[in-house]
Formats: sequence, structure tokens, C-alpha cells
Amino acid sequence: MGSLLFLAFAYLAVGQAAVNRNGAQTAADAAALAAAQDKRDQLAGKWVEEVLDPTQWQDIFDGFAPGLTPSCWRADQLASQNDAHVDGCVPGPLEFEVSVEMDNPVGDSIIPGTEGRYSTESAIAVIEPRCTFELPEEDAGDDVLPQLTCKDRNWDLDPEDLGDLPAPEDLFDVHLAD
Repeated sequence: MGSLLFLAFAYLAVGQAAVNRNGAQTAADAAALAAAQDKRDQLAGKWVEEVLDPTQWQDIFDGFAPGLTPSCWRADQLASQNDAHVDGCVPGPLEFEVSVEMDNPVGDSIIPGTEGRYSTESAIAVIEPRCTFELPEEDAGDDVLPQLTCKDRNWDLDPEDLGDLPAPEDLFDVHLAD
């Protein structure tokens, strides 16, 4: 009977650790996605600013635009909403790798040492451009913008009427890496 009771407590301890680990993974996923979405929104804003200069578009779709602000603050914000804190946030041009540690330990159990252990996990979020374009011929003039071919829609942009521009989610997809 004592062995069965010990086994039950051991399963409880393993379950407790698994729940804490799953919470850490959720926090890491949310933090990485939040940072990537912030950068996506900034890149989309830069694209709107530069819509009349299509020579700048490719740099923006590649994740390079002057004046972007760091986005790791969003990772910190989302990690804290999930009872964790960011251990590291590594931005790339079109990705964020975020590692988090839970604020609460695994907890007391019959397994010694778990009361001081904290779950850590990491996640990578990727920003993927959804659109392509071909620059107009040099003799086309300044009043011609390329067609923006996106996954869900093609955008024929008129420099005289820029009222219907793609939203950030039309220009870029944000998802977790495999």
C-alpha cells in the first residue's frame, strides 16, 4: 500500500512539472509572436510611408527599414501576462527567438529539489512576406507603381488614390517556426 501511495505522489510530481513546463512553452510562444507582430506592424507602417518609392519595398519585405524601434518589449509584456519573464530575446531581420523562465517554481513534491526549480522554454516566431512585385521599367515614369501580388489578393496601386492599401496582415504573415 505504501508503494502505491509513493507511486501516486510521484505521478503527481511529474504532472506538476509537466503543467509548469507547458505554461513556460505557452509564455515563450506568446512572447515570440508578440515581438514578431510588433515588428510586422512597424514594417507595414514603413511600407505605407514608402509606398510611392517602390525601390524601398524589397528592403522592407526583407525586414530592413530605417527607424524601426526594438520589439522585444512586447515579448516582456506577454511573458509577464503568462507568469514568466524573458531570459533572452534575439531579434533577426524577420524572426525573433525568445526564451522565458517561469516566475513560479515547479513546487514542493516528494521529489527533492523541485521547490527551487523553474521551467524554461524558448520559441522562434517568423515574419514571412506575403507579397511580391516587379519594379516598373525605368521609362515608366514616377506615376507608375508596381502591382503588389499577395497570397490572398493583388493590389493595383494608384499613386493618385492610395485610400485602399494592404493591412499589415496582408503584407506579412507571423507564425511560430517548426
